[in-house]
Amino acid sequence: MTTTAWSHPPRGIAGAAWRRLTAFQQAVYQATARIPRGQTRSYRWVAQRIGHPTAARAVGNALHANPFAPRIPCHRVIRSDGALGGFARGAAAKYQALRREQRAAPCLIPQRVVGYT
Repeated sequence: MTTTAWSHPPRGIAGAAWRRLTAFQQAVYQATARIPRGQTRSYRWVAQRIGHPTAARAVGNALHANPFAPRIPCHRVIRSDGALGGFARGAAAKYQALRREQRAAPCLIPQRVVGYT
């Protein structure tokens, strides 16, 4: 899917704020908003999903600048090796947010997160 397919903001996001974003940021945030609660995806997965398979680092940069958290759940995006990756409030807060969601959705298989138990 290419970035042009993501022109409408996710539910609860103001149109004016959405229009100030680049097409790439819009695509990243739309793909991230679709990650189910209690699950994770990799930065690489998001990059592939939006049609930019080599842009995993750019996805991370876009998520670092996410002005719509928690509506755009950037904590659900982790590194391909299972490590948490970056998070504005720190790795411990990202881990806790993921654990909270996994407990609230017990039917989902918890994802492996490297470095945390």
